[in-house]
Amino acid sequence: MAKVIIVLVILVVVAVAVVVMLAAGKPNVFRIERSVSIKATPDKISPYIANFHQWTLWSPFEKLDPTMKRTFGGSIEGKGALYAWEGNSKAGAGSMEIVEATPRAITIELNFSKPMKAQNITEITFTPSGDSTNVTWAMHGNSSYVAKIFHVFINMDKMVGTSFQEGLAKLKEVAEKKQ
Repeated sequence: MAKVIIVLVILVVVAVAVVVMLAAGKPNVFRIERSVSIKATPDKISPYIANFHQWTLWSPFEKLDPTMKRTFGGSIEGKGALYAWEGNSKAGAGSMEIVEATPRAITIELNFSKPMKAQNITEITFTPSGDSTNVTWAMHGNSSYVAKIFHVFINMDKMVGTSFQEGLAKLKEVAEKKQ
């Protein structure tokens, strides 16, 4: 019986060591991005992003909790617009502030407080191309060591990227319908 316990302890120690080493090898920063082409000009698309009240029309994160508490402040649209949410375990809690809004890009400071604390930058850029606009939704930030351990088990690019793709597809639908 003692040999079995020793073997189990050794296996647990080796497993923990492997996870620690894999996490240590993860990058200190991350970037996730997805793009879509929308048959509309940037000035027709940007109001859906620059006004947080419009996010319910297209953002996949708005569907995570139908009873989510939302708070808006600052500017109605563009630089200085504020949005905070508090929802169920899927939606979590946090806040966003538009820190820059130009005809080519909207930059958002994104702060999560639940399920875990994180501060990231989200950028949505507009690149005109003929009668369409290439819209890119990106998020980047630092990876804490705890986040790196999480990334050993969860592919954040795939998880968040899938949500970005879903949101961009919905944004495309909404923006093209309003033409």
